[in-house]
Amino acid sequence: MNFGGIYPSCLLRDAKFAVIPVPYDLTSTYQPGSRRGPMAIIEASGNMELYDEELKKETYLCGINTAEPLNVDARGPRNMVSLVRKKIARIVALNKIPVMLGGEHSVSLGAVQALAEKYPRLTVVQLDAHADLRDNYQNSPYSHACVARRIAEICPVIQAGIRSMSKEEAEYLSKSKVKSFSADLILDNKDWLEKICKNLRGDVYVSIDLDVFDPSIMPSTGTPEPGGLYWNQVLRLLKKIAQICDIRGFDVVELAPLPGIVAPDFLAAKLVYRFMGYITE
Repeated sequence: MNFGGIYPSCLLRDAKFAVIPVPYDLTSTYQPGSRRGPMAIIEASGNMELYDEELKKETYLCGINTAEPLNVDARGPRNMVSLVRKKIARIVALNKIPVMLGGEHSVSLGAVQALAEKYPRLTVVQLDAHADLRDNYQNSPYSHACVARRIAEICPVIQAGIRSMSKEEAEYLSKSKVKSFSADLILDNKDWLEKICKNLRGDVYVSIDLDVFDPSIMPSTGTPEPGGLYWNQVLRLLKKIAQICDIRGFDVVELAPLPGIVAPDFLAAKLVYRFMGYITE
């Protein structure tokens, strides 16, 4: 199986995008299952039209390679982050754009670590329902609930779609340089796109936690939150970011597939493919 069901498979040397499945969810705290997300996305992508009706092109012709799923290190999230960093560093060294499929959100830290080494002025755009800014959660600073806090120690972070945080995170946000835009801002303001992208330029990594979407269209997440974003809003944001920035990589994480409900899996697959299309415009 490869992303898009492309035959023959694209060799890494000929690819623009390298898809890396990371089936890991050791620190999940509500509903586990995101370890099954990467293969669900890949399976759904094989049932997707490779002609993009919005962009009027076959994006896969730019070259999409799919790696074998990354082996899981069960010793803890810090070890898993290190494995991800090494894998992404090898991809980046070949001047490919890494596309990581999670898995829980903690694995995004490893990708950011690798990219920040090559692009020292990197900015991370996080689409998420949750702030993920705890300094420590359940005795781990590498929990999925801490991923944005760890990333903010490396590079600037811009969040969009946020609608859940702890008191600790709110206090941290009030003092930090993290720019956080709530889901309410996007749902209620005509100029939300300009507000988010106003100062966004240069090298960017985009981390998409699928719970940024409203549960009515994305129920398959470990921690669904009401009041989320919808398909066209997320696409508008991704398209704008791709137009004004150099996208150095992205991830789609936290899909926890539900038996018999394939629409969320397909949404995730098409989101990945559409964003690839925006990047190659």
